[in-house]
Amino acid sequence: MHPNTLFRSADEQQNLAFAEARGFGMLTINGDEGLLAAHVPFCVCDDGARIELHLARVNPILKQLSQPIECLLAVNGPDGYVSPDWYELNNNQVPTWNYVAVHIRGALKLLPPEELPGVIERLSAQFEERLLPKAPWAPSKMDASVYARMQRSISPLEISIETIEATWKLNQNKPEAARQRVSSALRNSTVGAQLSDLSRFMNEHCEAMSADAMNTDGER
Repeated sequence: MHPNTLFRSADEQQNLAFAEARGFGMLTINGDEGLLAAHVPFCVCDDGARIELHLARVNPILKQLSQPIECLLAVNGPDGYVSPDWYELNNNQVPTWNYVAVHIRGALKLLPPEELPGVIERLSAQFEERLLPKAPWAPSKMDASVYARMQRSISPLEISIETIEATWKLNQNKPEAARQRVSSALRNSTVGAQLSDLSRFMNEHCEAMSADAMNTDGER
């Protein structure tokens, strides 16, 4: 996470809500032979203390789960390159990158196979609900034998959440007018991802900072 505390002011509830809304991240563990990673959709449980997901049984991460193991789930949001010209401040500005990222650490463990149908249903329901008014997909639409065969190829997992950290790097260290100029420029930029969302976050989540809290001499 970025060391500047200006970019780390979002509370745990806001960070978890962001991760839940995104619903997709990079799961990493330190395996016997080095780092392992998998890109996974996930579902935050109702208690806010656990995350459900599943992996293909051939995924090497599963070989490490004879017992719970520490993991990191990195959830990336919008990001974009910021040109120092956009600030329209002095010439002592440098390029930077604005972004939102949430890191969730916890214990990753295998769930019993009989819990897989529930994990699949809750995970698919989470995303299908966002497609309304389309009639939601459900496993019941599948041929029972095909669905059973598919389930034999994946395993359910759970992360018990221990810590949540995040960076919302949105030019909080710049004057409000300069930040608004960057926000406007990002909407027309092509260097980054989800740039319109990044611009929106800059407008929604940034409060004007007092002059003595701003660093207009460059990025740290």
